[in-house]
Amino acid sequence: MTASYTFDVFSSLDGFGAAGGDWTGYWGKQGPELLSHRLAQYRQEQRMVFGATTYRMFTQMLASSTEESEVRDPWVTRMTNLPATVVSTTLQGPLDWPEATVVAGDAVDVVARLKEESDVPLRSHGSLSMNRALMAAGLVDRVQVTLFPVITGQTGLERIFEGAADFDLDLVESRTLDGNIQELIYRPTLHS
Repeated sequence: MTASYTFDVFSSLDGFGAAGGDWTGYWGKQGPELLSHRLAQYRQEQRMVFGATTYRMFTQMLASSTEESEVRDPWVTRMTNLPATVVSTTLQGPLDWPEATVVAGDAVDVVARLKEESDVPLRSHGSLSMNRALMAAGLVDRVQVTLFPVITGQTGLERIFEGAADFDLDLVESRTLDGNIQELIYRPTLHS
């Protein structure tokens, strides 16, 4: 049996995964429904998969945060306590993450092996370049985009699909959270 793999990402309407300027996390648009829904998704048994850059970003954000900051939202705390695989040729263990292991090698090979061996679903939050490569290799079963009601044309950082291949997307699920945030879950197929 092959484990499913979900690429989970937050996005502005114009396709950025983050923004500079005076934007805060979630672009300041999070509400109780989003946070509750995220926690329910992360309560499920699953294995997280990160690239080295995203892993470093998460650990730096957590190290510099306080208990009251949004970095410590319950779903993020739950995510950091799930088993994780960090794909990296530069990091070495042990990692500052409770159940994380480093696996060296090409992400496509590592994730293909994880999909065959894992008895729980796989999920990656962020790790944009790694997930673009995994999508191109046909290893991403679901793309979960949480679309925030903002346009960050001047301050947007990290274009989510910059340089990605072309894909057809079949909508699997959709929901509105807190009246203005859209969660869209697609099954991607390489466009030929």
